[in-house]
Amino acid sequence: MISDTMAARLNAQINREFYSAYLYLALSTEAEGMNLRGTGAWFLAKHHEEMLHAMKMVRYLLDQSAEVALTGVAAPPPKAQAVLGMFERTLKHERTVTAAINDLVDHALSEKDHATGIFLHWFVTEQIEEEATVNDILGRLRLFGDSGQGLLMLDNELAAAAQTMGQASGATA
Repeated sequence: MISDTMAARLNAQINREFYSAYLYLALSTEAEGMNLRGTGAWFLAKHHEEMLHAMKMVRYLLDQSAEVALTGVAAPPPKAQAVLGMFERTLKHERTVTAAINDLVDHALSEKDHATGIFLHWFVTEQIEEEATVNDILGRLRLFGDSGQGLLMLDNELAAAAQTMGQASGATA
Protein backbone atom coordinates (compact mmCIF):
# COMPACT_ATOMS: atom_id res chain seq x y z
CA MET A 1 0.00 0.00 0.00
CA ILE A 2 1.25 3.47 -0.87
CA SER A 3 1.94 5.90 1.99
CA ASP A 4 0.21 9.26 2.27
CA THR A 5 3.61 10.95 1.83
CA MET A 6 4.37 9.03 -1.36
CA ALA A 7 0.88 9.75 -2.70
CA ALA A 8 1.34 13.47 -1.98
CA ARG A 9 4.68 13.44 -3.79
CA LEU A 10 3.12 11.71 -6.79
CA ASN A 11 0.29 14.23 -6.78
CA ALA A 12 2.89 17.01 -6.92
CA GLN A 13 4.52 15.24 -9.87
CA ILE A 14 1.16 14.98 -11.61
CA ASN A 15 0.94 18.76 -11.33
CA ARG A 16 4.46 19.06 -12.80
CA GLU A 17 3.44 16.81 -15.70
CA PHE A 18 0.38 18.96 -16.38
CA TYR A 19 2.62 22.04 -16.22
CA SER A 20 4.95 20.37 -18.74
CA ALA A 21 1.99 19.81 -21.04
CA TYR A 22 0.96 23.45 -20.63
CA LEU A 23 4.52 24.64 -21.31
CA TYR A 24 4.72 22.56 -24.49
CA LEU A 25 1.34 23.79 -25.64
CA ALA A 26 2.60 27.38 -25.21
CA LEU A 27 5.80 26.58 -27.13
CA SER A 28 3.71 24.93 -29.85
CA THR A 29 1.63 28.05 -30.33
CA GLU A 30 4.77 30.20 -30.27
CA ALA A 31 6.36 28.09 -33.01
CA GLU A 32 3.17 28.17 -35.07
CA GLY A 33 3.16 31.95 -34.71
CA MET A 34 6.66 31.94 -36.24
CA ASN A 35 5.35 29.88 -39.19
CA LEU A 36 7.29 26.84 -38.00
CA ARG A 37 4.56 24.26 -38.25
CA GLY A 38 6.88 21.28 -37.84
CA THR A 39 8.32 22.69 -34.65
CA GLY A 40 4.81 23.54 -33.48
CA ALA A 41 3.66 19.99 -34.23
CA TRP A 42 6.65 18.58 -32.32
CA PHE A 43 5.85 20.65 -29.24
CA LEU A 44 2.17 19.71 -29.55
CA ALA A 45 3.16 16.02 -29.64
CA LYS A 46 5.23 16.68 -26.50
CA HIS A 47 2.12 18.25 -24.94
CA HIS A 48 0.17 15.04 -25.60
CA GLU A 49 3.02 12.92 -24.19
CA GLU A 50 3.08 14.92 -20.98
CA MET A 51 -0.68 14.57 -20.59
CA LEU A 52 -0.24 10.80 -20.94
CA HIS A 53 2.51 10.87 -18.30
CA ALA A 54 0.21 12.70 -15.88
CA MET A 55 -2.64 10.31 -16.56
CA LYS A 56 -0.34 7.32 -16.06
CA MET A 57 0.40 8.65 -12.57
CA VAL A 58 -3.27 9.36 -11.91
CA ARG A 59 -4.11 5.77 -12.85
CA TYR A 60 -1.34 4.46 -10.59
CA LEU A 61 -2.66 6.42 -7.59
CA LEU A 62 -6.20 5.22 -8.26
CA ASP A 63 -4.98 1.63 -8.57
CA GLN A 64 -3.25 2.08 -5.19
CA SER A 65 -6.52 3.37 -3.65
CA ALA A 66 -4.80 6.69 -3.02
CA GLU A 67 -6.39 10.09 -3.37
CA VAL A 68 -5.73 12.11 -6.50
CA ALA A 69 -5.44 15.78 -5.57
CA LEU A 70 -5.40 18.04 -8.59
CA THR A 71 -4.15 21.58 -8.06
CA GLY A 72 -3.79 24.69 -10.21
CA VAL A 73 -1.27 24.69 -13.00
CA ALA A 74 1.09 27.66 -13.23
CA ALA A 75 1.21 29.76 -16.38
CA PRO A 76 4.18 29.11 -18.67
CA PRO A 77 6.90 31.77 -18.87
CA PRO A 78 6.88 34.51 -21.52
CA LYS A 79 7.76 33.66 -25.10
CA ALA A 80 11.35 32.67 -25.84
CA GLN A 81 11.37 34.75 -29.08
CA ALA A 82 13.76 32.36 -30.87
CA VAL A 83 13.82 28.65 -31.64
CA LEU A 84 17.17 28.19 -29.89
CA GLY A 85 15.71 29.76 -26.75
CA MET A 86 12.67 27.51 -26.98
CA PHE A 87 14.81 24.39 -26.94
CA GLU A 88 17.16 25.73 -24.27
CA ARG A 89 14.08 26.28 -22.11
CA THR A 90 12.92 22.77 -22.96
CA LEU A 91 16.21 21.17 -21.89
CA LYS A 92 16.28 23.14 -18.65
CA HIS A 93 12.70 22.08 -17.95
CA GLU A 94 13.37 18.40 -18.73
CA ARG A 95 16.37 18.43 -16.38
CA THR A 96 14.11 19.77 -13.63
CA VAL A 97 11.62 16.98 -14.32
CA THR A 98 14.43 14.41 -14.26
CA ALA A 99 15.55 15.66 -10.85
CA ALA A 100 11.96 15.44 -9.56
CA ILE A 101 11.55 11.88 -10.87
CA ASN A 102 14.87 10.86 -9.32
CA ASP A 103 13.72 12.36 -6.02
CA LEU A 104 10.53 10.30 -6.20
CA VAL A 105 12.55 7.14 -6.82
CA ASP A 106 14.82 7.96 -3.88
CA HIS A 107 11.79 8.49 -1.65
CA ALA A 108 10.16 5.24 -2.78
CA LEU A 109 13.39 3.41 -1.98
CA SER A 110 13.63 5.05 1.44
CA GLU A 111 10.10 3.84 2.23
CA LYS A 112 10.84 0.41 0.75
CA ASP A 113 7.88 1.02 -1.56
CA HIS A 114 8.93 -1.43 -4.23
CA ALA A 115 5.77 -1.11 -6.31
CA THR A 116 6.17 2.65 -6.70
CA GLY A 117 9.90 2.25 -7.34
CA ILE A 118 9.20 -0.17 -10.16
CA PHE A 119 6.43 2.06 -11.52
CA LEU A 120 8.79 5.05 -11.59
CA HIS A 121 11.55 3.22 -13.50
CA TRP A 122 9.62 3.78 -16.73
CA PHE A 123 9.75 7.54 -16.09
CA VAL A 124 13.51 7.40 -15.36
CA THR A 125 14.10 5.77 -18.73
CA GLU A 126 11.72 8.22 -20.43
CA GLN A 127 13.66 11.18 -19.03
CA ILE A 128 16.94 9.84 -20.45
CA GLU A 129 15.28 9.77 -23.88
CA GLU A 130 13.69 13.21 -23.42
CA GLU A 131 16.97 14.92 -22.54
CA ALA A 132 18.92 13.12 -25.28
CA THR A 133 16.39 14.16 -27.94
CA VAL A 134 16.45 17.82 -26.91
CA ASN A 135 20.26 17.79 -26.66
CA ASP A 136 20.41 16.50 -30.23
CA ILE A 137 18.10 19.26 -31.47
CA LEU A 138 20.09 21.89 -29.57
CA GLY A 139 23.34 20.60 -31.02
CA ARG A 140 22.05 21.09 -34.54
CA LEU A 141 20.57 24.49 -33.74
CA ARG A 142 23.89 25.62 -32.30
CA LEU A 143 25.70 24.26 -35.35
CA PHE A 144 23.70 26.10 -38.00
CA GLY A 145 21.79 28.70 -36.01
CA ASP A 146 18.07 29.20 -35.74
CA SER A 147 17.42 30.88 -39.06
CA GLY A 148 17.59 30.12 -42.77
CA GLN A 149 17.87 26.79 -44.49
CA GLY A 150 19.09 24.93 -41.44
CA LEU A 151 16.03 25.95 -39.49
CA LEU A 152 13.76 24.93 -42.36
CA MET A 153 15.45 21.53 -42.49
CA LEU A 154 15.08 21.07 -38.72
CA ASP A 155 11.44 22.18 -38.89
CA ASN A 156 10.77 19.49 -41.50
CA GLU A 157 12.54 16.86 -39.36
CA LEU A 158 10.52 17.87 -36.31
CA ALA A 159 7.31 17.59 -38.34
CA ALA A 160 8.20 13.99 -39.24
CA ALA A 161 9.19 13.23 -35.64
CA ALA A 162 5.91 14.71 -34.38
CA GLN A 163 3.96 12.44 -36.68
CA THR A 164 5.86 9.40 -35.37
CA MET A 165 5.37 10.55 -31.76
CA GLY A 166 1.66 11.03 -32.35
CA GLN A 167 1.30 7.57 -33.85
CA ALA A 168 3.19 6.01 -30.93
CA SER A 169 0.99 7.69 -28.33
CA GLY A 170 -2.26 7.44 -30.27
CA ALA A 171 -2.64 11.23 -30.19
CA THR A 172 -3.61 13.25 -33.21
CA ALA A 173 -3.24 16.95 -33.74
